[in-house]
Amino acid sequence: MSVWEEQGIEEKIIQILNEIPDSDPSHHLGRPFMTAYQIAIELDQRHGDIVNKLELPIGGRGVGQRTSLAQYLARQLSRIIKEGRTPQIEGGFLSNQHLNDISFVGDPTPIHSSLTETQYTLSMFRLRK
Repeated sequence: MSVWEEQGIEEKIIQILNEIPDSDPSHHLGRPFMTAYQIAIELDQRHGDIVNKLELPIGGRGVGQRTSLAQYLARQLSRIIKEGRTPQIEGGFLSNQHLNDISFVGDPTPIHSSLTETQYTLSMFRLRK
């Protein structure tokens, strides 16, 4: 059994997405999205033991390796969405056009996306209405 299944990571992500502050729940655009970086940071804060088992850094520019927690989560979520296994989560992308940096609150320093100024887009996810 994979760490994903063994630790119930999908359910933990659903809980994270469900608890995103929403300033206007009745707005026609729906719930807010979270990037894979934001989900990774929140998963680490809530379930550091699981993140330790995965042995992956959260990610970001300068990490020095190709595989990160943010990439892992985006890949897994994309796969289960494509397979139709999690109809309550939807995904999308944030374009890099006219974007030269996006940073996230990290501990102890900000985490800068390694995808800005590249041909790759940032994965985003949210719960469907």
